[in-house]
Amino acid sequence: MLKPIHHVACSPALRACRGLQERLLIWLCDPVTDQAALVRANMPGPSAIEADWLWTFLNRESDNRPLLERAQLLAAMSHADKATLLAWGQVVAAVAHQFQPNPPAWPVEAPAVSIASWRAFKELMEAFYKKGLHDGLPYHADGTPVAAGGVRYSDFVQAFRDAHRLPDASADAEDVCVLCGGPLGETPQVDHWIAKHAFPLLSVCADNLLPICGDCNFTSNKGQKPVYDQQGFADWFHPYLRPAAGAIQLGYRFPEIEITLSAADPADTLRLHNLDNLLNLSARWTRKFKAGYASQQDSLKRLERKRLRQGLPRHSYDEIKTSIENFRDGLPEYEPFYEVQQVLAQALLEPARLAALQVELVEVT
Repeated sequence: MLKPIHHVACSPALRACRGLQERLLIWLCDPVTDQAALVRANMPGPSAIEADWLWTFLNRESDNRPLLERAQLLAAMSHADKATLLAWGQVVAAVAHQFQPNPPAWPVEAPAVSIASWRAFKELMEAFYKKGLHDGLPYHADGTPVAAGGVRYSDFVQAFRDAHRLPDASADAEDVCVLCGGPLGETPQVDHWIAKHAFPLLSVCADNLLPICGDCNFTSNKGQKPVYDQQGFADWFHPYLRPAAGAIQLGYRFPEIEITLSAADPADTLRLHNLDNLLNLSARWTRKFKAGYASQQDSLKRLERKRLRQGLPRHSYDEIKTSIENFRDGLPEYEPFYEVQQVLAQALLEPARLAALQVELVEVT
């Protein structure tokens, strides 16, 4: 989260689809909606295109059963369970309110409905992502309905790549992960910042999706960990709604040779602590920092050996400093781990560190 994270050109399509999810939930939880009401003519899409898409969607199979069966189970819930599920869903759908003053309590637990009803709701809402987005939503990128050729998963991933590639990056430059600053990879994983297994109504929410690298999405890093606590989101950053860009300061510590993190604003200290625990950033960046330090040592030693073979004098303090300055000045901002490399250059240019490097070169034969 060192760099800004943006909504992308097709985010309106995601917002429109999340609205369709909520519209379906409201209709299924209406006391007058029963199993017999689930026919094509009654689909609650705000337009005929959306209603037709929704009916086709409900008749798709998931685990060898049509999604319509899940919708029918929800329509058959008791009035009390319908009211409970709808109230829970309305708080979740308004997730942006959690980052405004005096938000409503965030439902850290699943709604108190039957296990079968919750499972049906999860499977139905997650299918909007697993099947709907992957095969095509009924929306143009700008959110207007379209009968065919709507936004797909691949469109979102490419739009996200394009929006977060720095203008001066070459066409062949590696894309960078928006969370850790490392390589995004050829096949990034679209993360649900708030896990969809716990909050399936956010499965296609534009504020909840971002392609990240496999390392960040690994179980020991973010995985499906919660990004809130019993008090809600007050002590947490959020990629879109409370971004960390500009809020994190990288430093370093010797002799440990490690990266340190601090909050630019002391009010963000706990948020930074939670983010670091979530993604293990300081540990991962320290590994890169140590590797970079070793690489600079090795490079200088190889050059020292070459000079000795050629009968040239050893590196002077000023020559070592110039070499590190050239390394610093040649760092492209669009390359992975740019910020860590900047800190490395800053550390190496400390007079005591330059002197230590010169002492190491004296031992080279």
